[in-house]
Amino acid sequence: MTSNDMEYLTIALPKGKLFTPSAEILAKIGYAAEGLSEKSRKLVITNEEKKIKFIITKTVDLPTYVEYGAADIGIIGKDILLEENKDVYELLDLKYGLCRLMVAVPEALLQEKLSDYAHMRVATKFPRVAENFFNGKGIQMEFIKLNGSIELGPMVGLAEIIVDIVETGRTLKENNLIEIAQITNATARFIANRVSFKMKFDRINQMVEDLRAIVESGEKK
Repeated sequence: MTSNDMEYLTIALPKGKLFTPSAEILAKIGYAAEGLSEKSRKLVITNEEKKIKFIITKTVDLPTYVEYGAADIGIIGKDILLEENKDVYELLDLKYGLCRLMVAVPEALLQEKLSDYAHMRVATKFPRVAENFFNGKGIQMEFIKLNGSIELGPMVGLAEIIVDIVETGRTLKENNLIEIAQITNATARFIANRVSFKMKFDRINQMVEDLRAIVESGEKK
């Protein structure tokens, strides 16, 4: 790290549904910057007075920025942490952005037990998580990585099963898909680069304590 790197704290925020609540909770503990917006054309948004830099990244890329030290800290969903499996410190469960990582099938393919789906194809954005889940149950499956609408997979015959992140379950119902197993719950997590956490411990640890106070007060849901 250069002396300039040591002076600033670089924070990665994810595009999408977690951006606004993440920016809001950081602002509550004094970490904000003028012009900080998901739609900003600036790649780096700086608060010179408080020596803070914000970068806004694609959700799946955020753990990589933190792992390699391009960002000291970041906020990201647990589902992405599990799938990307990066070498970062997970410091705090922020308790918002709750989703469920679910296994679902078309109503017409509903079976009596999970093992009845063995050797079927699974469409998912989370192949690592899905494979670990089924392997843990001794069920062999074929996994197909998709980046778009996972629900489309069974509709066009690409796969029989999906593993996807679910908030309300409405999209599944609209596409005649039924949840058959839950893999895990996922909420927003506060993460840090391992070297940054040691080199900037006082500042990052204070952030953790301030954020924990908000989480425990129930102020941010």
